[in-house]
Amino acid sequence: MSRLQRLLKITWVISKYRLDDFLPAAHLPASIKILLLLAPWHFFGRPTLSEGERARRALEELGPIFVKFGQILSTRKDLLPDPIADELQKLQDRVPPFCNDEARKIIERGLKCSIPEVFQDFDTHPLASASIAQVHAARLHNGRDVVVKVIRPGIEKTIHQDISLLYLIAQAIEKFWDDGHRLRPVDIVADYEKTIFDELDLQREAANASQLRRNFESSPLIYMPEVFWDYCNTNVMVMERIYGVPVSDVATLLAHGTNMKKLAEKGVEIFFTQVFRDSFFHADMHPGNIFVDISNPQDPKYIAIDFGIVGSLTPEDQNYLARNLLAFFNRDYRQVAELHIASGWVPETTKVNEFEAAIRTVCEPIFEKPLKDISFGQFLLRLFETARRFEMQVQPQLVLLQKTLLNIEGLGRQLYPDLDLWNTAQPFLENWMKQRIAPPGLWKNVKQHLPQWLEQSPEIPQLVFDAFKQIKHLDAYRLNQQQQVQRLEKDIRSRRRPNKDYLIAATAILAGVLTQDNALIVWAESLPTQGWVLLIIGGYFLLRPKKN
Repeated sequence: MSRLQRLLKITWVISKYRLDDFLPAAHLPASIKILLLLAPWHFFGRPTLSEGERARRALEELGPIFVKFGQILSTRKDLLPDPIADELQKLQDRVPPFCNDEARKIIERGLKCSIPEVFQDFDTHPLASASIAQVHAARLHNGRDVVVKVIRPGIEKTIHQDISLLYLIAQAIEKFWDDGHRLRPVDIVADYEKTIFDELDLQREAANASQLRRNFESSPLIYMPEVFWDYCNTNVMVMERIYGVPVSDVATLLAHGTNMKKLAEKGVEIFFTQVFRDSFFHADMHPGNIFVDISNPQDPKYIAIDFGIVGSLTPEDQNYLARNLLAFFNRDYRQVAELHIASGWVPETTKVNEFEAAIRTVCEPIFEKPLKDISFGQFLLRLFETARRFEMQVQPQLVLLQKTLLNIEGLGRQLYPDLDLWNTAQPFLENWMKQRIAPPGLWKNVKQHLPQWLEQSPEIPQLVFDAFKQIKHLDAYRLNQQQQVQRLEKDIRSRRRPNKDYLIAATAILAGVLTQDNALIVWAESLPTQGWVLLIIGGYFLLRPKKN
């Protein structure tokens, strides 16, 4: 299917389910309204399905990228009516499955043996089905209950087509929209392309799961299932089967007397632990991937699955983000403004006072309020307006983190709407920062870099000697050049009518000297090209034969 064919299919699906009903027609410009009146969906009859079902079915037909968008929306009951959000929740693990025979073929081809050779029992009916893969319950011959994850056949081709369209849209936004350069849509699509194709490699997902399991081994916060590496490859992964209550099943959690406040607070702690302690975080934490162990309802524990999308931060981004959040929690808006400028997230010419005032205007209304009292839509709108006004650059490396934070915030809103997000997160961040600057944290940093320092230590005396030698030569060279310039100036002043050749020569030599001085490097080793050119010109005018 070509890009044009894919675009036509998207248009057909939008028309089929009359998704134009979701557009805020009253707030659209007149030109857009005229285009909408001529749109092809008016040739289709209006479906009898509910709005939520139409949206869900359309996203399912359009494929994995659209399904993932629906998964994010499903957690935002503050932005969507409940019937639509409830319907979109089915996208988390109830996408229509593919053929059972096809699943068996992929598994047997991947494991290079028949299913009965590996599994004592195998359920051909999928336990769950999502946009990228589906999962079957099974039992190994040693009695362990497992799940077998299988990549959807042909999914890679569809994703390639959608990514191609996203690039086309991103390039158009960057070229024709005033804010395009600031939003960096092409960079965002490039990051997303890498993320979603990584998700198609189940061997990589198994490695992510193993890393997260090590990070939270024996943790009271969350449990990560075990991976069975003997049965994992690019298209198939076998993992320990977990048993728990879906985190979206709030009624069941309440019926068992689950401490919802503690559960919500643990969710926040898990997020900050992954981001700041480990710099390796589960970046697809929608409710379909999260379960709850309620064997001890007063101390519930999360269980995570589906590790295809993970994120990490550089130490620099990690540090800037932590300091920004701490300043934000302490309402130190000036420091927030200064950190944004220092990190390059806004232009360095930004006026700190104005930026500080704008941040205060956006953030102050949401402090000391529980999640249920925060209008997230209004907050985002004000945030986007501020970002546009101050030309704030979108940071592609933080997009996954922002997506994860949206999932966590939406999850907390469902579990315990009275959660105070700020007071829950602030102690963790303060403790993390103290650990970084306290003696144990400093010693850990020294230990981490000590081998590299020791490896380079034999070269240090020679590097110091070379540096002093270069400085000595540079001083001698500068002195010599100053003397030459002084002689030229004296010679020129001695003439009643200065020769224009000497003026040109002096200017050229002086420019060469200044060029060299600005570079601050050793003469005769790396004189800039423009310095050589100017000196040659000067030499020519000085040494050429005089006409009688």
